[in-house]
Amino acid sequence: MDVAAVRWLASPQGQSLLRDLPPYDARTAIAVGQRYRALGIAPDLVAALLTQQRLRERAREKFGEFAADLLFTADGLEQATRLEIAAAHAQRYAQASLATVHDLGCGIGADAIALAVLGVTVHAIDADAVTAAVADANLRPWPESRARVGRVEDFRPPVSAARDRVGAWLDPARRIAGVADIHGAARRVFRLGDISPSWSSVLAIAQEVPATGCKLSPSFPHDQIPRGAQAQWVSHAGALLECAIWWGPLVRSAGRTARVVRTGQPAVEVTQDQATAQVPALAAGSNLGSWLYESDRAVVQAGLVGAVTAATDGHELEPGLGYVTSDTAHDVGFARRYAVIEVLPLSIKPLRAWLRAQGITGVTIKKRGVRLDDEELRRQLRIGRGAGTGASTIVLLTRHAGRQVALALRAD
Repeated sequence: MDVAAVRWLASPQGQSLLRDLPPYDARTAIAVGQRYRALGIAPDLVAALLTQQRLRERAREKFGEFAADLLFTADGLEQATRLEIAAAHAQRYAQASLATVHDLGCGIGADAIALAVLGVTVHAIDADAVTAAVADANLRPWPESRARVGRVEDFRPPVSAARDRVGAWLDPARRIAGVADIHGAARRVFRLGDISPSWSSVLAIAQEVPATGCKLSPSFPHDQIPRGAQAQWVSHAGALLECAIWWGPLVRSAGRTARVVRTGQPAVEVTQDQATAQVPALAAGSNLGSWLYESDRAVVQAGLVGAVTAATDGHELEPGLGYVTSDTAHDVGFARRYAVIEVLPLSIKPLRAWLRAQGITGVTIKKRGVRLDDEELRRQLRIGRGAGTGASTIVLLTRHAGRQVALALRAD
């Protein structure tokens, strides 16, 4: 897809044809394409229509019903901020009373749209011409907000950014253009030194524009958090998505924080003030409590498991894994609670014997801190994925005091 195709898709004709397309179905895509070519639509534009039809179906998972009004690229959709997360980003800028935000590396415009919805004027740039054109098309309901082709390295901050209520938002590229992974997507990079624009460029912009935010990989190292800034690790439905760094008036709680976004429930934020400085660990030879708490991955990555032990009066099974044991039941919005049914050594024979004695024929396997092939374990346990006529249980494979253990659990 080129810039001309994007502009045609955004035109009244392109939008009308997109609205008339049926839901994407690979079995009928060829016939649909032939029908549109018979109407005189150029083959490249028909291909662009069908691509958008397919991408919009995929985009519903991130954007819900709003996907039907947006344009996408495959890589842009893969890297785009989820709707709920983008809305939370935008609220920081709106609550700081910023009038204008420079979205530097805007992708298809997810964060720019969220800002525009809240009345913030967005000046967005992206180095890729097609991506910038897609973002500009997605911003068309807000005429004062535009996206254009541009490099972050060429950005010149306003002279009086703070006085003029100007902010900046960066989403550095964390993929290598032209290098695909096994799934065909651009290969990810995980080292801070490999992002583009560089981390030093991000820091320079934050120095000149006090209200700056930056979306980075969840692997962002704790020792790189700038002085006075807030680093917030964010998860959605249990999946760890990002680490966002906030400066100046966008900081709500300096240091390491976590934000847990839950489906159908209010988001929960965890700060260093809620966590103990030292996370108590369960001593070797000690028995587990009646309850096990699985810390959300954002909490673990932020190094805030101490907030879970503090909230549950518990102890971590093994430092760094995020599993906390306690004798009492607590409702914790940033950790999932399980009842502990049995504690077994991670050995095939005793585990298989226990499952058989309990009449269990269905097992959900969870693991953290243990490297085992799930399917091979099922084969050795002689148990399949379906429960059949027997009972089901959750088996967690993890470590305690340096030993591998298998915990039979019940979700509470």
